[in-house]
Formats: sequence, structure tokens, C-alpha cells
Amino acid sequence: MVLKREKVLSFLNFIVTMLLTIVFIFTVLLVINSKTSGENTTIFGYQIKSVLSGSMEPDIQTGSIIFVKTGGDMSRFETGDVITFFVEENMLITHRVETVESDGQMYITKGDANNGTDIEPVHAENIVGEYTGVTIPYAGYVLNFANTKEGAALLLILPGVLLLFYGLISIWRTARKFDYKKKEMKSEAD
Repeated sequence: MVLKREKVLSFLNFIVTMLLTIVFIFTVLLVINSKTSGENTTIFGYQIKSVLSGSMEPDIQTGSIIFVKTGGDMSRFETGDVITFFVEENMLITHRVETVESDGQMYITKGDANNGTDIEPVHAENIVGEYTGVTIPYAGYVLNFANTKEGAALLLILPGVLLLFYGLISIWRTARKFDYKKKEMKSEAD
């Protein structure tokens, strides 16, 4: 019974160690990618964008991150597609296409939570890409924090410290088991 319990604990220890390692590596890669590419964090060909307003709620909540598929023909979009585009202030907006004009060269867009359509039509050359439908709620707050000096330092250091602390606990437990077995063997010899 004790042996089975030790095997289960050992397996759980392995799983937790692997998960912490994966989270650490993913965080390091995300922070480094975010720092080197500025605001254009890309994973597997998809740009990650933070949502700063509630114009697309309830489907896309403020503070979420969304995945945007970039590239391709920017005149391919149809009514109902959700696109990410630049506006004059060099700001990104993600809204739904309401009307397609000029054979896909201009789009009239609207935020789902907004009362009316956007004032300016979107030109095809200002489109970054299409929203994929993948949203991670509240992760945008973390991504925005990671783009600060303090956030980058914390997100690089904290997972490493946690992994180191967990490793020290594992070593301590193993050393305790070794001492216990050593004492058992000594008492059996006496």
C-alpha cells in the first residue's frame, strides 16, 4: 500500500515539475517575443492582441487577448467577419464587417456593443488580419503588464524562482527518504 502511494506521489511530482517547466519556458518565450517584436507578439503565425475596450462585448471581453490570423488577400472579407485594422492614430481596432464596398477595398465596420457603425470606412491596406474566434479572457492584462519593465522582470523571474523552490523541496524530500532508509538499515543491522 505504501509503495503504491509513493508511486502515485512520484508521478504527481513528475507532472507538477513538467507543468512548471512548461509554464516557465512558455512565459520566457512569450516575454522575449513580446519585447523583441514590440506589440506584435506572434505565436504559430497568429498575432496576439490585447483588447482594451468593450466595443465587441459580450463575445470579446475587455482585458482578453485574441488571436488574429495575418496575411493573405485583405479584400477577401465578407459581412459578419471580424477584422483587426489600423485607424489614423496608428491604433488597432477589432470590429465586425457590416458592409463591403468597392469590391472589398473598403469596409464599413461596427463594434458589436456600439450603437452605430464606425465613422470612417476601413481601407483594405489598413487591415492587419482576421479574428480567429480564439479568446483568452483576462490574459490581456497579463500581456500588457509583461510589456512593462517591471512586468517582464517579474514574469521572467517568478516562474524560475517557483521552479527552483519546488526543486529544493523535492531534493529535501528525497534526502529525508534516504536518511530514513539509512536509519532503517542501520537498526536492522543492530
